[in-house]
Amino acid sequence: MNVVEVKNLSKTYQMGTVLLHALREVDLQIARGQYVAIMGPSGSGKSTMLNLLGCLDRPSRGQYFLGGQDVSDLDDTELSQIRGRDIGFIFQSYNLIAQLNVIENIQLPMFYQGVADIHSADRATSLAEMVGLGERIKHRPFELSGGQQQRVAIARALANDPVILLADEPTGNLDTASGSEILTLLDKLHDEGKTIIVVTHDPEIGKRAQRTIHLRDGQIEKDLLN
Repeated sequence: MNVVEVKNLSKTYQMGTVLLHALREVDLQIARGQYVAIMGPSGSGKSTMLNLLGCLDRPSRGQYFLGGQDVSDLDDTELSQIRGRDIGFIFQSYNLIAQLNVIENIQLPMFYQGVADIHSADRATSLAEMVGLGERIKHRPFELSGGQQQRVAIARALANDPVILLADEPTGNLDTASGSEILTLLDKLHDEGKTIIVVTHDPEIGKRAQRTIHLRDGQIEKDLLN
Protein backbone atom coordinates (compact mmCIF):
# COMPACT_ATOMS: atom_id res chain seq x y z
CA MET A 1 0.00 0.00 0.00
CA ASN A 2 1.29 3.47 -0.90
CA VAL A 3 1.31 5.78 2.09
CA VAL A 4 2.54 8.69 -0.05
CA GLU A 5 1.39 9.32 -3.60
CA VAL A 6 1.92 12.50 -5.59
CA LYS A 7 0.57 13.06 -9.09
CA ASN A 8 1.82 15.77 -11.47
CA LEU A 9 3.04 17.73 -8.45
CA SER A 10 4.30 21.20 -9.35
CA LYS A 11 5.29 24.21 -7.30
CA THR A 12 6.06 27.66 -8.71
CA TYR A 13 7.13 30.84 -6.93
CA GLN A 14 6.87 34.38 -8.25
CA MET A 15 10.24 36.11 -7.73
CA GLY A 16 9.66 39.65 -8.93
CA THR A 17 8.98 39.30 -12.63
CA VAL A 18 10.46 35.78 -12.78
CA LEU A 19 8.41 32.60 -12.32
CA LEU A 20 10.55 30.00 -10.52
CA HIS A 21 9.63 26.37 -11.16
CA ALA A 22 10.74 24.62 -7.95
CA LEU A 23 9.02 21.31 -8.79
CA ARG A 24 7.85 20.22 -12.23
CA GLU A 25 5.08 17.61 -12.62
CA VAL A 26 6.57 15.08 -10.21
CA ASP A 27 4.99 11.63 -9.89
CA LEU A 28 6.02 9.63 -6.82
CA GLN A 29 4.76 6.72 -4.75
CA ILE A 30 6.21 5.59 -1.42
CA ALA A 31 5.02 2.33 0.07
CA ARG A 32 4.24 1.88 3.75
CA GLY A 33 7.39 0.92 5.62
CA GLN A 34 9.88 2.23 3.06
CA TYR A 35 13.01 4.17 4.05
CA VAL A 36 13.58 6.79 1.35
CA ALA A 37 16.37 9.35 0.96
CA ILE A 38 15.64 12.40 -1.21
CA MET A 39 18.89 13.90 -2.48
CA GLY A 40 20.12 16.45 -4.99
CA PRO A 41 22.19 19.62 -5.35
CA SER A 42 21.13 22.99 -3.96
CA GLY A 43 18.19 24.31 -5.95
CA SER A 44 17.10 20.85 -7.05
CA GLY A 45 13.74 21.05 -5.27
CA LYS A 46 14.52 19.08 -2.09
CA SER A 47 13.31 21.76 0.32
CA THR A 48 10.16 22.33 -1.73
CA MET A 49 9.47 18.60 -1.72
CA LEU A 50 10.00 18.52 2.05
CA ASN A 51 7.54 21.38 2.56
CA LEU A 52 4.89 19.75 0.38
CA LEU A 53 5.25 16.25 1.85
CA GLY A 54 5.16 17.79 5.34
CA CYS A 55 1.96 19.75 4.55
CA LEU A 56 3.84 22.96 5.30
CA ASP A 57 2.92 24.27 1.85
CA ARG A 58 0.45 23.50 -0.94
CA PRO A 59 1.26 22.53 -4.52
CA SER A 60 0.59 24.97 -7.35
CA ARG A 61 -0.74 22.04 -9.38
CA GLY A 62 -1.18 18.33 -8.91
CA GLN A 63 -2.31 16.14 -6.02
CA TYR A 64 -0.78 14.77 -2.84
CA PHE A 65 -2.34 11.75 -1.11
CA LEU A 66 -1.12 10.97 2.42
CA GLY A 67 -2.41 7.71 3.86
CA GLY A 68 -5.01 7.67 1.07
CA GLN A 69 -6.34 11.17 1.83
CA ASP A 70 -6.01 13.95 -0.72
CA VAL A 71 -4.40 16.78 1.26
CA SER A 72 -3.65 19.05 -1.73
CA ASP A 73 -6.42 21.59 -1.15
CA LEU A 74 -6.95 21.50 2.61
CA ASP A 75 -7.18 24.80 4.47
CA ASP A 76 -4.63 25.91 7.09
CA THR A 77 -6.55 24.42 10.01
CA GLU A 78 -6.95 21.06 8.30
CA LEU A 79 -3.28 21.00 7.28
CA SER A 80 -2.28 21.76 10.88
CA GLN A 81 -4.37 18.80 12.05
CA ILE A 82 -2.70 16.52 9.48
CA ARG A 83 0.77 17.68 10.56
CA GLY A 84 0.03 17.10 14.22
CA ARG A 85 -1.59 13.70 13.76
CA ASP A 86 0.01 12.04 10.74
CA ILE A 87 3.52 13.47 10.30
CA GLY A 88 6.49 13.20 12.64
CA PHE A 89 9.12 15.89 11.96
CA ILE A 90 12.84 15.56 12.69
CA PHE A 91 14.79 18.77 12.07
CA GLN A 92 18.49 19.46 11.61
CA SER A 93 18.42 21.97 14.48
CA TYR A 94 16.30 19.69 16.75
CA ASN A 95 13.76 22.50 17.52
CA LEU A 96 13.37 21.48 21.16
CA ILE A 97 11.76 23.86 23.68
CA ALA A 98 14.58 25.08 25.92
CA GLN A 99 12.37 25.52 28.99
CA LEU A 100 11.00 21.95 28.85
CA ASN A 101 12.74 18.77 29.96
CA VAL A 102 13.06 15.61 27.87
CA ILE A 103 9.69 14.16 28.89
CA GLU A 104 7.87 17.45 28.40
CA ASN A 105 9.37 17.95 24.93
CA ILE A 106 8.28 14.46 23.89
CA GLN A 107 4.79 15.04 25.35
CA LEU A 108 4.22 18.24 23.38
CA PRO A 109 2.66 16.72 20.21
CA MET A 110 0.33 14.62 22.37
CA PHE A 111 -0.75 17.71 24.32
CA TYR A 112 -1.84 19.38 21.07
CA GLN A 113 -3.83 16.24 20.17
CA GLY A 114 -5.67 16.36 23.50
CA VAL A 115 -4.07 13.26 25.04
CA ALA A 116 -4.44 13.21 28.85
CA ASP A 117 -1.24 14.04 30.73
CA ILE A 118 -1.12 10.71 32.55
CA HIS A 119 -1.21 8.78 29.26
CA SER A 120 1.18 11.11 27.42
CA ALA A 121 3.69 10.95 30.29
CA ASP A 122 3.72 7.15 30.17
CA ARG A 123 4.20 7.12 26.40
CA ALA A 124 6.87 9.84 26.54
CA THR A 125 8.78 7.85 29.15
CA SER A 126 8.62 4.71 27.01
CA LEU A 127 9.84 6.65 23.97
CA ALA A 128 12.69 8.24 25.94
CA GLU A 129 13.79 4.78 27.01
CA MET A 130 13.47 3.49 23.45
CA VAL A 131 15.92 6.14 22.18
CA GLY A 132 18.34 5.47 25.05
CA LEU A 133 17.54 8.47 27.26
CA GLY A 134 15.77 6.76 30.14
CA GLU A 135 18.30 8.21 32.57
CA ARG A 136 17.95 11.74 31.20
CA ILE A 137 14.21 12.34 31.29
CA LYS A 138 14.42 15.35 33.64
CA HIS A 139 17.23 17.06 31.74
CA ARG A 140 16.67 20.15 29.63
CA PRO A 141 18.11 20.52 26.11
CA PHE A 142 21.13 22.60 27.22
CA GLU A 143 22.18 19.69 29.45
CA LEU A 144 22.26 17.27 26.52
CA SER A 145 24.72 16.69 23.68
CA GLY A 146 23.66 17.31 20.09
CA GLY A 147 23.16 13.60 19.51
CA GLN A 148 21.03 13.31 22.64
CA GLN A 149 18.92 16.30 21.58
CA GLN A 150 18.30 14.67 18.22
CA ARG A 151 17.23 11.48 20.02
CA VAL A 152 14.68 13.56 21.93
CA ALA A 153 13.51 15.03 18.62
CA ILE A 154 13.07 11.54 17.17
CA ALA A 155 11.10 10.40 20.22
CA ARG A 156 8.93 13.52 19.94
CA ALA A 157 8.34 12.78 16.24
CA LEU A 158 7.06 9.31 17.20
CA ALA A 159 4.74 10.57 19.95
CA ASN A 160 1.48 10.38 17.96
CA ASP A 161 2.46 7.26 15.98
CA PRO A 162 2.55 9.20 12.70
CA VAL A 163 1.90 7.83 9.23
CA ILE A 164 5.33 9.05 8.08
CA LEU A 165 8.54 10.27 9.70
CA LEU A 166 9.93 13.23 7.74
CA ALA A 167 13.54 14.16 8.51
CA ASP A 168 15.41 17.23 7.26
CA GLU A 169 19.20 16.73 7.35
CA PRO A 170 18.94 14.83 10.67
CA THR A 171 22.73 14.44 11.00
CA GLY A 172 23.65 17.87 9.64
CA ASN A 173 24.61 19.39 13.02
CA LEU A 174 26.26 16.27 14.46
CA ASP A 175 29.78 14.91 14.57
CA THR A 176 30.50 11.62 12.82
CA ALA A 177 30.01 9.42 15.88
CA SER A 178 26.73 11.06 16.93
CA GLY A 179 25.49 11.06 13.35
CA SER A 180 26.19 7.34 13.08
CA GLU A 181 24.16 6.72 16.25
CA ILE A 182 21.21 8.62 14.81
CA LEU A 183 21.42 6.66 11.55
CA THR A 184 21.47 3.41 13.53
CA LEU A 185 18.32 4.55 15.33
CA LEU A 186 16.62 5.35 12.01
CA ASP A 187 17.65 1.88 10.76
CA LYS A 188 15.99 0.38 13.82
CA LEU A 189 12.77 2.33 13.24
CA HIS A 190 12.73 1.21 9.61
CA ASP A 191 13.19 -2.40 10.73
CA GLU A 192 10.15 -1.92 12.98
CA GLY A 193 8.05 -0.89 9.98
CA LYS A 194 8.14 2.92 10.13
CA THR A 195 7.88 4.88 6.88
CA ILE A 196 10.86 7.26 6.83
CA ILE A 197 11.56 10.02 4.32
CA VAL A 198 14.87 11.84 4.73
CA VAL A 199 15.85 14.96 2.79
CA THR A 200 19.63 15.10 2.88
CA HIS A 201 23.00 15.90 1.30
CA ASP A 202 24.61 13.09 3.33
CA PRO A 203 25.70 10.21 1.06
CA GLU A 204 25.86 7.90 4.09
CA ILE A 205 22.10 8.24 4.52
CA GLY A 206 21.67 7.56 0.82
CA LYS A 207 23.60 4.31 1.22
CA ARG A 208 21.61 3.18 4.25
CA ALA A 209 18.17 4.05 2.89
CA GLN A 210 16.15 1.41 1.10
CA ARG A 211 15.56 3.75 -1.83
CA THR A 212 17.25 6.93 -3.06
CA ILE A 213 15.48 9.58 -5.12
CA HIS A 214 17.71 12.15 -6.83
CA LEU A 215 16.16 15.49 -7.78
CA ARG A 216 17.55 17.93 -10.29
CA ASP A 217 15.91 21.12 -11.59
CA GLY A 218 12.62 20.23 -9.89
CA GLN A 219 12.31 16.78 -11.43
CA ILE A 220 13.21 13.23 -10.46
CA GLU A 221 16.49 12.46 -12.17
CA LYS A 222 17.01 8.98 -10.67
CA ASP A 223 14.94 6.68 -8.44
CA LEU A 224 17.11 3.83 -7.19
CA LEU A 225 16.51 0.83 -4.95
CA ASN A 226 19.59 0.21 -2.80
